Amino acid sequence: MAVTDPIADYLTRIRNAQQAGHRIVEIPASKTKKAITEILYDQGYILKYKFADDEGKQGLIKIALKYDQATKQPIIRDLQRISKPGLRKYRKATDLPRIINGLGIAIVSTSKGVMTNKRAAAENVGGEVLCYVY
Repeated sequence: MAVTDPIADYLTRIRNAQQAGHRIVEIPASKTKKAITEILYDQGYILKYKFADDEGKQGLIKIALKYDQATKQPIIRDLQRISKPGLRKYRKATDLPRIINGLGIAIVSTSKGVMTNKRAAAENVGGEVLCYVY
């Protein structure tokens, strides 16, 4: 079965792995997914990641998920896909969403690459709102 929305698939795989209590999740790689993974790591939502690039193939992203030490709850509370292939959601730099009063992040695909809503606002660029993470 062909995946029509690879980013929704990426988010769902992370969500499912967390619910099952897995430590590591493997996801087929793409440039956008790699950029989202780097943002999740930089913002402290995941433990670590590794890009396994096989020659000829698109490669894999291996993500080590992060859980709370005391409660064993996943650090990522929610992943929401915002812009879908059937309905793209674009925002100007001045209209970028704030997630839970700045506690969460929105991942935005801009002309300067994939970045968080805060960085996009700082660089004064708008773009497609891919997803919310908190």
